[in-house]
Amino acid sequence: MSLLNQLFNRGVFGSKCKTCLNLAISRIKLLQNKRDLQLKHMRKEIAQFLQAGQEAIARIRVEHVIREQNIRAAYEILELFCEFVLVRVPILESQKECPAELREAIASIIFAAPRCSEVPDLLQIKNLFATKYGKEFNMAASELRPDSGVNRAIIERLSVSAPPAETRLKVLKEIAQEFSFVWDSSNTEAELWKMHEDLLGGSKQIVAEAILPQAPTKQSSLLSPPSNGAHSSLNTDNKLGSHHREAPSFASNMPQVNANEIEPSVRNYIAGPLADGKRETTSQSSDVLGRAQAAIASAERATLAARAAAELVNVQFGSFKLGEGKS
Repeated sequence: MSLLNQLFNRGVFGSKCKTCLNLAISRIKLLQNKRDLQLKHMRKEIAQFLQAGQEAIARIRVEHVIREQNIRAAYEILELFCEFVLVRVPILESQKECPAELREAIASIIFAAPRCSEVPDLLQIKNLFATKYGKEFNMAASELRPDSGVNRAIIERLSVSAPPAETRLKVLKEIAQEFSFVWDSSNTEAELWKMHEDLLGGSKQIVAEAILPQAPTKQSSLLSPPSNGAHSSLNTDNKLGSHHREAPSFASNMPQVNANEIEPSVRNYIAGPLADGKRETTSQSSDVLGRAQAAIASAERATLAARAAAELVNVQFGSFKLGEGKS
């Protein structure tokens, strides 16, 4: 019974494989004729762009021409492989494993099947080989594993990567020569060989020019807050003076906070880092920023001390008035 099944399955595989291979060969020939007409029209358009001086458009269109030429060359190789396998279908039926002389042709057809959507018959052939030789054999050819046996020309022709500059320039010169006109390729060569800067992180030149003038700006902006702190401390000192004028008798009986003593301390806190910042303008930006931050911190501490003294005067002066009211 198993022998009958093997004979039956063998006949089914052979008939289906022959049918799909014949359909694939016929479809590839039709697509090649259609692609030849498209390539002639596209090359003529590129020649017109070159004659009109629109080289930028020609450089873009030539990539599509190269892509179509590569696909056409891949179809030619696939047509030969399909004919080669078609003649040896009886050998495939008689052997359980893939013959060594057919491995390259079969692996190339499996690799090209999902990449040539215009020829759906190749997918059916791929499924037939997957049924006969197993999924592991198909996966090795599809993923280009080592020793998969896929033809190198098929891999290069069906690659989706952009063509190199040499190939684009070569095709443009061939088009100019084909339509018999003189084309100066100096501008195109300069554009193709120009190294384009990676602008994802910003232009390096612009960033470098922007950093240099920003260093003194940051220094001035960081050094400016201490003057505000000093101004607020002076306003606090004026308030302290007014409180002293309102309660002269109470000030003689309590520990006095002299505004003239607070103001020099604040000025001393600020004057030192400011003088250091002026003297070190030519030093590195990191040192300037560190000293400026220290000046800001010291000025804030002086301001907090002045505010604490003012609040102490207000509290004690309020308690003094309450005591007078009760008496």
